[in-house]
Amino acid sequence: MADHFQLRLVDSHMLASAVRHLVFERVDGQPLAFTPGQFLQIHFHYDDGTATKRSYSVASVGDGSSPVPRIEIAVSYVEGGAATKLLGELPIGGIVDASGPYGRFCLQAADTHPRYLLLATGTGVTPYRAMLPQIEQLLARGDREVVLLYGARNEAELLYGEQFEAFAQTHPGFLFHGCLSREARAVPRSSDRSGHVQNVLAELGPSAERDIAYLCGNPNMVDAAFAALKEFGLPVPQIRREKYISSR
Repeated sequence: MADHFQLRLVDSHMLASAVRHLVFERVDGQPLAFTPGQFLQIHFHYDDGTATKRSYSVASVGDGSSPVPRIEIAVSYVEGGAATKLLGELPIGGIVDASGPYGRFCLQAADTHPRYLLLATGTGVTPYRAMLPQIEQLLARGDREVVLLYGARNEAELLYGEQFEAFAQTHPGFLFHGCLSREARAVPRSSDRSGHVQNVLAELGPSAERDIAYLCGNPNMVDAAFAALKEFGLPVPQIRREKYISSR
């Protein structure tokens, strides 16, 4: 059940030139109980007093089952955006109103397919960061594989890329492919792929018998990947989607 509370900013840093990582604690001192993949809503008002809200996936990495003391999100800068002004200029100690958690874009215990295909662009990768402890538990079973295809224009925009790559190095069943659409790394890595996420899918040979797919990020990518996966024969219930739409 969603709760309403206030958050106090305790830390922040830039992940990329237009993305800020924010770390909050609840003002009431309570931890946040959430399922990795869920999101919070930040509530605020436009200059004319009209109430509005924005949704942000929780990026916090806990143990996958217990509430977390710190709530982390990633915020993209939108030119002239009201949320950008609020969160981009929020000082340490600043307080915002929030509610949540919401959403069902979560790993399902009932899934029995051997491979998970996780696709993301931009800040759409944040729920997968929160899922890392659950992914670790899945891989420990020995009969599962997880592939993360993460699309960005260049290396600098692969948010949390080093963390995913380090996880892949220590967890053999986890594959991470940075899909760079505009500029390759100065020092390419064997896991890199050129082009858009949805175009790299064919390399993986998706199949209805093997795969569960999660799509999160830019609506164009989500729609294109959804169509491609259906062409590969995946039924709609095996394709889970979360679209990130930039709002002013």
